[in-house]
Amino acid sequence: MNDFAAEALARIAERRALVGIVGLGYVGLPLALAVCRAGFRVLGFDIDSRRVAGLNQGDSQIRHIPSAPVRAAVEAGLFTATDDFTRLAEPDAILICVPTPLTRQREPDLSYVARTVEDIAKTLRPGQLIVLESTTYPGTTEDVVKPILERGGLLSGRDFFLAFSPEREDPGNASFGTQDIPKVVGGDGPAALAMATALYGAFVTGTVAVTSPAAAEAVKLTENIFRAVNIALVNELKVVYDAMGIDVWEVIDAAKTKPFGFMPFYPGPGLGGHCIPIDPFYLTWKAREYEVATRFIELAGEINTAMPRHVVDRLAEALDRRFKRGLNGSRILLLGIAYKKNVDDTRESASLKLIELIEDRGGAVDFHDPHATVIPRTREHAPLAGRRSVELTPETLAGYDAVLIATDHDAVDYRALARDARLVIDTRNACARAGADMSRVVKA
Repeated sequence: MNDFAAEALARIAERRALVGIVGLGYVGLPLALAVCRAGFRVLGFDIDSRRVAGLNQGDSQIRHIPSAPVRAAVEAGLFTATDDFTRLAEPDAILICVPTPLTRQREPDLSYVARTVEDIAKTLRPGQLIVLESTTYPGTTEDVVKPILERGGLLSGRDFFLAFSPEREDPGNASFGTQDIPKVVGGDGPAALAMATALYGAFVTGTVAVTSPAAAEAVKLTENIFRAVNIALVNELKVVYDAMGIDVWEVIDAAKTKPFGFMPFYPGPGLGGHCIPIDPFYLTWKAREYEVATRFIELAGEINTAMPRHVVDRLAEALDRRFKRGLNGSRILLLGIAYKKNVDDTRESASLKLIELIEDRGGAVDFHDPHATVIPRTREHAPLAGRRSVELTPETLAGYDAVLIATDHDAVDYRALARDARLVIDTRNACARAGADMSRVVKA
């Protein structure tokens, strides 16, 4: 281990290292707070100047993340946010937490990663540790990030140190915060692995070292593909059992009483979030380079992608059965625009697709969401941007032909909803779990 690595390890051990975090959203901000709680100073980078200004005032700006710890970190002098990327020379370690979406052709979009790494390369100095946390395909760290950083003549493993450690954030999970989840770490060489392990080990419950950045990248994809495939399975079972007159929720609840060999997954209106709908396609795209078919993964993607249409078909059928009319001319209240319960995160939310499908068939859609009150601008659903949540009252419900539950936020009274709505289409089993009168409820 050379002098650069030894000095960096000493700074980490003594909490003298300044940690830079690029991207202060749903992943980067909780990470920054965890690092601050361990006694490190954090310099956070974000391209959104309004977000930066708010954070420096102690406002988290993310509904499920309290502002109090942000304010405390700012007041203690441990946290500062900036949109000045020329300051990337200052941190001793830089953790990259930027988006890795898909293109319209469902191919990896590494533009955010590449731009961030190019900014880092402009000020890269000896001794710095660079860690990519953004989910991506195996090989990105060594084949994409490393060459950009080495353009200026500094070499990975000698002058600077490079690693991959996948983010494992679960927004809104009260049981497992950033500090409670072990970090998988793969380094480009033993010195990088030692430095990254030492840094993460200072503020998370434990670290898991793997042999390379590519192995760490594969770990993250495996975790999310596992969920995507199992969700596809229960989504398909939902359709099959529904045709047989069997309640899939009852089946899953009974099956999960087996103490071994079964893990419960639950159906829904379609995948959402920053990981599950996207990550499997990173691997299927990369696998084509090796002429390997990923039929199982791609089939799961097809099943999950088809769920919004299935739900809308069930909605139209229920309207026809109860009111002798389909979707055309109907008024629908969509409950939940966030992709999961109790958060304000709308990334890749199936609710956005549901709105478009219903309106394409002549329906009019409003939404209620106690957490995500305004639909943000997105690349895939730009025309929906700016729509605002309506109030959920008996008077409001009387004006809609049906309520479609897409996200089962805890803040909603489902017993009252089932009582006051003319018809409820429930994709989350929320009404049954609440013990509501099910006479007007259709599961979908």
